[in-house]
Amino acid sequence: MTDTFTPPTAFTPPTRFAVPGRIAVSNRAAALWQTATLTEIRRETPRAATFRFAVPAWAGHLPGQHLMLRLTAGDGYTAQRHYSIASAPDDTGHIELTLDHVAGGEVSGWFHTVARPGDRVEVRGPLSGFFAWPGDRPALLIGAGSGVVPLMSMVRHHRSRGLGTPLRLLVSARTPEDLIYAREYGPETTPVFTRRAPEGVLTGRLSEAHLAPLLADPPAEGWEAYVCGSNAFAEHASRLLVAAGQPVERIRIERFG
Repeated sequence: MTDTFTPPTAFTPPTRFAVPGRIAVSNRAAALWQTATLTEIRRETPRAATFRFAVPAWAGHLPGQHLMLRLTAGDGYTAQRHYSIASAPDDTGHIELTLDHVAGGEVSGWFHTVARPGDRVEVRGPLSGFFAWPGDRPALLIGAGSGVVPLMSMVRHHRSRGLGTPLRLLVSARTPEDLIYAREYGPETTPVFTRRAPEGVLTGRLSEAHLAPLLADPPAEGWEAYVCGSNAFAEHASRLLVAAGQPVERIRIERFG
């Protein structure tokens, strides 16, 4: 709870990373609100930043899950949003969220312009197991913009546990400057730039040609595909996957906007 959150008048906020009809909380702890204290803010791109919280009683999560976050103003006004969790499950007692600064955004605006270490919010979760990846099956991850957030939780989990399970990530951004987590990507990652790319790299929308190298030599058990991004991107990427032979029942989609 914080007294610095001041809601604007007459504003209907968008829902970010909402998963209508899929939230199934089996753990009673996930239904309880907990106090989260902001401990660190890291700039990722000109429009996105990572916010690290200390949540001592956090029960843990699976990569790909999300949480509900609640801000409460001094006058009692509350605002709630769903946000994907960016951190790996092994980050005990802490969680990280990476938020775009959405134009006119009530909650994201507060985080990007007002929030400081020491501020407190409330969270509950983790929520939904549909998009979760426990690390037990080969994962083909495809994201655009801030859609890479839950996928990065999977990549971090893969690295922290030293998993031998095949994992590949294709991430789309407008320009190199818009590429969230750019410093963390390794050989598992293929970036695609739609507006401007480094010298010698072609620009363009995600295409069949981008997916072909990733699908050329699949593991024996096949890929479990995880797609996250805007409605338009999720639809486009999933159609490309199906056209390339990926079974529909093995495509999991998280969309927003």
